[in-house]
Amino acid sequence: MKMLESDINDLLDKLDGLGSDQEFYAARELGKLGGKLPTLLLKKYQTSRKWQARCSCVFHSIRFARVVDEAVQLGVQALSDKSKVVRYRACMLLACSLNANALSALKELEANATDTETRANAHAAIDAIEHQNSNYFVDRTHSGKVKLEFD
Repeated sequence: MKMLESDINDLLDKLDGLGSDQEFYAARELGKLGGKLPTLLLKKYQTSRKWQARCSCVFHSIRFARVVDEAVQLGVQALSDKSKVVRYRACMLLACSLNANALSALKELEANATDTETRANAHAAIDAIEHQNSNYFVDRTHSGKVKLEFD
């Protein structure tokens, strides 16, 4: 069954980052779109005024980070978000992507971020990409005891 554009837009509107049952349902239904979802989330991110909704867009793109270019594009755009939480999710998405093309944007963020958490998150994403191990985003000491699970 094909989803109507109006149904898709209604579901996207439910991705408000508040963790409600409605948001969970919407994410599950939108997941049925497969690789088309990151493109929709990128567009939604670009028009969302609330940081929670922008964060949700980034979060729900993570599982596509290695296979859909728009997911990486979203991550790179979200690195400059005014919300520290959104920037954290962007770093996580890019760490999961293992995409070396994101390194310059991450290095710029690491060099210019005004807060230490964002600099540390950018550094961890860089480390993950350079070592081709997304777990290093959360396992910052490379202990092998911490795994990044996003599915």
